[in-house]
Amino acid sequence: MIQVKLFDREHEKDLEWEMNRFLKGLDEQKLLDIKYNVAAMPEDDEEEQIYCFSSMIIYRA
Repeated sequence: MIQVKLFDREHEKDLEWEMNRFLKGLDEQKLLDIKYNVAAMPEDDEEEQIYCFSSMIIYRA
């Protein structure tokens, strides 16, 4: 069966840490694909931006 694991963090280092922790427990032969996305949105005052780093790991269970 094919499954996905979704990750969503405000900082890229947090996303990296979370993904590496998950991948450590996954057999490399079961990994099918990794998708990555970054979204940026203006903060309320529009002088700063909010970032959203997300990824999806697709694997065989």
